[in-house]
Amino acid sequence: MTEPRLKTGLRVAAILRRYDMHGVAAFQRRRGDADSGAIVIKLALDPGRAFVLIQTYDREGNRAWMRQGGPAPIDDAAAEAAIEKAVARDPDLYVLEIEDGQGRLMLDAPVLDA
Repeated sequence: MTEPRLKTGLRVAAILRRYDMHGVAAFQRRRGDADSGAIVIKLALDPGRAFVLIQTYDREGNRAWMRQGGPAPIDDAAAEAAIEKAVARDPDLYVLEIEDGQGRLMLDAPVLDA
């Protein structure tokens, strides 16, 4: 039996609200499928550096986020290329952008490094 899962639109709203409550600029760049679309997050640290996090599942089937490029930030061009590639692969994808120089990860699941 699979666990009940929130619709993607509700998860997106919750993520954005969590950042808003902490005074962090966060917005939806691209709307995906509200019921079952995946989510990609660009966490912009400062001009030119960012993390890209893609929604995934761990080995046990639990929700997780995969940080592209490992634990170090990547340059903005590489981040945008990763997002474009993900959108090309999955047209139902949501894309969120968070602007936080502190790089706070206030997400709903653990972060794994690629």
